[in-house]
Amino acid sequence: MDPIRPIRTRVCAALAAGALLLLAACSGASSEPPPLEGAAIGGDFTLVDKTGKTVHAADFKGRYTALYFGYSFCPDVCPLDVQMLMQGYHKFAKAHPEQAAKVVPLFITIDPARDKPEVVGQFAAHFGKELIGLTGTDAQIAAVAKSYAVYYKKGEGTAPNAYLMDHSRAAYLMGPQGQPIALLPVDKDANAVADEFAKWVH
Repeated sequence: MDPIRPIRTRVCAALAAGALLLLAACSGASSEPPPLEGAAIGGDFTLVDKTGKTVHAADFKGRYTALYFGYSFCPDVCPLDVQMLMQGYHKFAKAHPEQAAKVVPLFITIDPARDKPEVVGQFAAHFGKELIGLTGTDAQIAAVAKSYAVYYKKGEGTAPNAYLMDHSRAAYLMGPQGQPIALLPVDKDANAVADEFAKWVH
């Protein structure tokens, strides 16, 4: 028996393991479990896009989705968050075009009374052609918000069409099978969002 053989075997195994780790690091893939793994977030939904076409969560099966819940009449937080989301997405797309092509950014309104299809379409278009604006009936919005643990409530207004919406602030990254992966840090900056995309989108 060759006395060197066991040593060679161990060395080869170590080199192979090291190569796999290096490949993962170079690709940006993470060996960590996703922070939202196993969370009861997500599920199917029925909404409409800017043309009034019905859209289901199942339509995006096989692709990642980045979802933000807000409303177009929001005076400050929503536009800033969506701007960070899409700037981060565009940075990610510039560095990793093939991976970015697997991601669909979605803006879902929590104010369907004012955010009609054409309104969410116009709002989304301000931030990039990739962003899809979605709305629906009161019941449809309530259902999707509940699925994603999103809080929202209509505030007092000075007129029927002049009011603010109180709502939770979160952008979700969901996997190709609709599984929750992570929160996108839109409260930080575009670089942080781009890094989070790079960490989880393979």
